[in-house]
Amino acid sequence: MDLLAVGLGALSYLAGGIPTGYLLARRLKGIDIREHGSGNPGAANVYRVVGKGAGAATLFVDALKGFFPVMLARHYYPTDYTIQILCGALAIVGHVWTIFLGFRGGKGVATSAGVFIALLPKPMLGAIGVFILGVALTGHISVGSMAAAGLFPIFALLLKEPWPLTAMGTAAGLLILIKHIPNFRRLVLGEELHFSHGSHLEKTEKRP
Repeated sequence: MDLLAVGLGALSYLAGGIPTGYLLARRLKGIDIREHGSGNPGAANVYRVVGKGAGAATLFVDALKGFFPVMLARHYYPTDYTIQILCGALAIVGHVWTIFLGFRGGKGVATSAGVFIALLPKPMLGAIGVFILGVALTGHISVGSMAAAGLFPIFALLLKEPWPLTAMGTAAGLLILIKHIPNFRRLVLGEELHFSHGSHLEKTEKRP
């Protein structure tokens, strides 16, 4: 692996680690987003605690954190899946275990979406559709996220995508499902926050 690939990998991790939700919550509300709502610095919690605009901005930027590193890798290594996968994986790892927040970040949904919009756009479109349907039917962002993560590798298999990319998609999906175990438990107990739960700091309690 040459120095350019190493540099792209480091850049991917650092880009993925930019704590978008944390920074927006600090800027807009003067709060530590990790102390409110679910305690997660991802788009869903920012939406509920800070507001719709901040949540949408977090979602968009977090997706870009995955999209741009992969596109850079594809630009310099257009036929090398290994480098593309490495950069995408490091962006996701950077988001989930960000160096900027003591290695405790988000759940990787938006950043993974950005990575696979670049790597596997057709399966990703199907996953986005599943996410929207899941949220619409249940009112829970976590349900849409888990359903999309679980079905994305199946879409990749059905579309006969390159196996290294499908394997990466499977690994990312499993990571997202594992990170959502607390959400699944709250869903079973009927304690999961609803999508319509607005941005009211006084009504949000930190959850595991």
